[in-house]
Amino acid sequence: MSVTRRSLLAAGAVAFSGALGALWAPGPARASARGYGPLLPDPAGLLDLPAGFSYRVLSRAGDPLRSGEGTVPANCDGMAAFGAGGGRLRLVRNHENRATAALRVPAVDGLTYDPGALGGCTVLELDPAGGVRAERVGLAGTAVNCAGGRTPWNTWLSCEETEDRAGDSGYSRDHGYVFEVDPADPHRLGAVPLTALGRFAHEAVAVDPYRGVVYETEDAFVKPFGLFCRFLPARPLGGPGSLRAGGLLEAMRVPGVADLSAVDEPGAEFPVEWVPVPDPAAAVTPVRFQDFGPRGITHAQKLEGCYWGGTGVYFVSSYARGREGAAADHHGQVWFHDPVRGRLRLEVLFGPAADTALPGDSPDNICLAPDGGLMVCEDGGGDQYVFGVTPGGEVYPVARNADDIGTAGAPEWGEFAGVTFSPDARTMYVNAYAPGTTFAVTGPWR
Repeated sequence: MSVTRRSLLAAGAVAFSGALGALWAPGPARASARGYGPLLPDPAGLLDLPAGFSYRVLSRAGDPLRSGEGTVPANCDGMAAFGAGGGRLRLVRNHENRATAALRVPAVDGLTYDPGALGGCTVLELDPAGGVRAERVGLAGTAVNCAGGRTPWNTWLSCEETEDRAGDSGYSRDHGYVFEVDPADPHRLGAVPLTALGRFAHEAVAVDPYRGVVYETEDAFVKPFGLFCRFLPARPLGGPGSLRAGGLLEAMRVPGVADLSAVDEPGAEFPVEWVPVPDPAAAVTPVRFQDFGPRGITHAQKLEGCYWGGTGVYFVSSYARGREGAAADHHGQVWFHDPVRGRLRLEVLFGPAADTALPGDSPDNICLAPDGGLMVCEDGGGDQYVFGVTPGGEVYPVARNADDIGTAGAPEWGEFAGVTFSPDARTMYVNAYAPGTTFAVTGPWR
């Protein structure tokens, strides 16, 4: 990230390509908000925020877990907030630990899928004042738990972003699955892979709260790139554990579009077809390599964030690079799929067609802001931001990671991940992936 781009962000809001019209329900016209003002340096050197905002560090990798089960694991990634009654709240937080992770998710009886795998998720319980009253393991023995998504019945779906099999990386079982975690009682569901949702490098999921369909992104950065899939459960909206009953896994085909990076016009809309995945278990061939017939299937590089908003599902392609085999270059796309109309629309395009000097380098985890706007976690080079997008197509800074984890003369800042809001929309929770910190941010949210 250049100095020019840093100064643009620090100064306030700037425009970019795409107006994000689908993110807001129809209603009276309103003036475009321009964010919350410039970011102010944090004297503690952790998190720069606009005036009027403050943060609290809830958890830090390497500190003791309050449950006594071990230490807080590293690589804090996807996250969601769940109301717990009486003003309490639970945060479920993924840990994207590979086989080399220094701080593993502690193995706990009844919650561990594969003792040789170091990832999983932890659960923080907050009291009505926002203080941490409990912190424990929610899932262990899984691998590279990147993002995921919440269900309409208030459980968390944790995604393994790997295709490693038993025998790889010291693992004793196959990986590449989605696991369901109950924030209130993790032992209720245990560590059971939802095999019918497919075995591939899962990134994130979003559940249609009206029909129960589960949408899934596959994060692949080398060709053939990942797929956007949907899972039709045998027991839609059946509650905790219902996804174990199986169902049908399908991949999205956009007729005439083999690679989503070829689309560079925000507002462009296409019909969508869904094709059954020949072998969801990927027993011999990885899902994205499988034969989807003479018409093929639609791929996209680095499919990441995925969430349900309003009447459809939004998902992110973090970037596309022609030198790596993509049809065209971009620095991030946000797509919207309307399941009722069976249409797909490009909502946002981040450079180079927009302007590579503008914010928005490799968007990753995303969520809706309290005012219906968009919050995006950045996972690119240089400075790392959480930024928002207004209905008028303006990008504005919300937070900047000020915790330099680099070396003298070579500064480095960890990506943001897991942005989510409390049910009352008064607090934003977000993770700094490295060194592994969970923040609660309060202020005059609109």
